Amino acid sequence: MRPRPAVKGRGIFSGTGVIVMGLTATLAALVFPVWSYADRSGTSGANVLSAQTVTTQYGPLSALDRDFVTRVRLAGLWELPAGQQAEEKGTTAAVRTAGQHLIDGHTFLDERVRDVAAKLGLPLPNQPNAQQQQWLATLNAAQGVNFDREFANILRLAHGKVFTVVAQVRATTQNSLVRALADDANTTVLDHIKVLEATGYVDFSALARDMAASSTPVPSSSTVADPGQVVPLAPSVSPTYALPPAASSPPASTQP
Repeated sequence: MRPRPAVKGRGIFSGTGVIVMGLTATLAALVFPVWSYADRSGTSGANVLSAQTVTTQYGPLSALDRDFVTRVRLAGLWELPAGQQAEEKGTTAAVRTAGQHLIDGHTFLDERVRDVAAKLGLPLPNQPNAQQQQWLATLNAAQGVNFDREFANILRLAHGKVFTVVAQVRATTQNSLVRALADDANTTVLDHIKVLEATGYVDFSALARDMAASSTPVPSSSTVADPGQVVPLAPSVSPTYALPPAASSPPASTQP
């Protein structure tokens, strides 16, 4: 008997087998990277957070968040007395108005930041930093129109620097308390920028040069005040202060 010829189309090397093998290989290529990535440690959930981020009931609290809370407190520690000086020494109504805005705005923010810090268990500084003390010394020594000019330009420069920090914190924070504080800080800082510019003393060319010269990355937790200079603060009374309009704003219409 002659041997039976091989049956075509059977076995793994048949047309159907090749198709099945191709589909299996494609599926494996798609699934393996997903499985491999998901299996890596530190790539899911809270593990993607920085090692400097801590968990709170209000959401993750990053090093930038903590630095921001400290900065809000520091701003009030020197801008409140600067505003008081402007009320007393300012030679124009616009400068005195700007001083009142600083007092009102940072009284409000200081109440807010004390409340937020107490809820998050964060210590706060109780004195301005070295740069802020130097600014206050400059204002203390200035008189007359020179005071007006120094006040407007020093405070406008400081507010311009912090404005970018507030924006980054507001855009990136995952903590609800810090987010709300950033909203309040943004409103307050913008109000102060407007009233300082309304004094007519801001030198915008010098401001641009100073901002460019001092442009640095947003500080990390390394810039937080020395623990020896911080004290825990109790929650404040819920703030009821509403920000006043900028000095340059037109009066409200009285027509119906």
